[in-house]
Amino acid sequence: MLKSIIQSLSAVAIGFSLLTAGMTSSAFAADFKLRATANSNENDEDYDGLIVFKNYVESASNGAIEVELFIGTQLCSKGAECLQGVADGSIDIYISTSGGASGIFPYVQVLDLPYLLRDDRVAEDVMQGDFVRTMRQMSLDDSEGKIRLMTIGNTGGWRNFANTKRRVQKPADMKGMKIRTVVADLPQELVKALGASPTPIPWPELFTSFQTGVVEGSKNGITDIMGMKFPDAGLKYLTLDGHAYMGALWWMNNDVFASLPGDLKRVVVDGFSQLQQATFASPKRKSIKAYQDFVAGGGDLYVPSQKEKALFKEAAAPVYDWFKANVKNGPEIFDALVAASAEAEEKIDGGALIDVK
Repeated sequence: MLKSIIQSLSAVAIGFSLLTAGMTSSAFAADFKLRATANSNENDEDYDGLIVFKNYVESASNGAIEVELFIGTQLCSKGAECLQGVADGSIDIYISTSGGASGIFPYVQVLDLPYLLRDDRVAEDVMQGDFVRTMRQMSLDDSEGKIRLMTIGNTGGWRNFANTKRRVQKPADMKGMKIRTVVADLPQELVKALGASPTPIPWPELFTSFQTGVVEGSKNGITDIMGMKFPDAGLKYLTLDGHAYMGALWWMNNDVFASLPGDLKRVVVDGFSQLQQATFASPKRKSIKAYQDFVAGGGDLYVPSQKEKALFKEAAAPVYDWFKANVKNGPEIFDALVAASAEAEEKIDGGALIDVK
């Protein structure tokens, strides 16, 4: 009897919730409408973040803001095109990778510099602090006040080196290996610094390139590796060197943001914080099964020791000099990231000393 009553009450509550939600969206028109797009799909961390953002902003604004989601390439298809859409107001919110935004804001490639962020806790602390504000001001200046960086989340965890040939424990193990990169200078400089040969290959062609030996390795996150079924093409060896945090940059039209009343600006800012937390968590959960499936399929998973990881960082050091010498605002954004990372490490390690007592 009690179970039946509870089920009846739950059904009434759910029905009332759906009814009031419908009233909020239909009977009361929103004062502001935000068009948000992500060139991904509903299985992606970006989508998880947008769902959290939409739910929070619409609820916390009491229906004053409506968030429309456009997943895929409905509004735009490439980074430069999408960011132009943000600048001209046809898109209100857009998420890009560092590579997708580097053509307009080259200094965002600082996120691709290897071995500057120690782990998730350090990276997440950095992405919630003044480093992001420094990058925000740079992007506002360079877009004549049109494109505002709202937050930096994660999209896929960490980039690691994987290959078809052998276990990689130290930089010398990569010597002569053909590693797939995108058509960009920074990742190619990194691969060369580690003694391998960078080979730009379009993403859709990578599976076949592994099969035919055009390339022997890549630098990707585990969910991308498993999602593309690269082990079926011979990718067997994965080294968790964690050389780059896969940052997701969330942009907003600054005129639209500025047009919001102060209380609704705070709702949007808090919404991006909620979104950021969702994108921090999503790759961690999804990577668990991906790593399990990689090993279950015969993959070799290697975790470098701290000494071995130091060798990778030492070998990659010339990339830092290249970045500062060749990228606009390179020295300033590099120093900002290094300082923020050191501060985060000190804070986290200091707290850990207390916590383990």
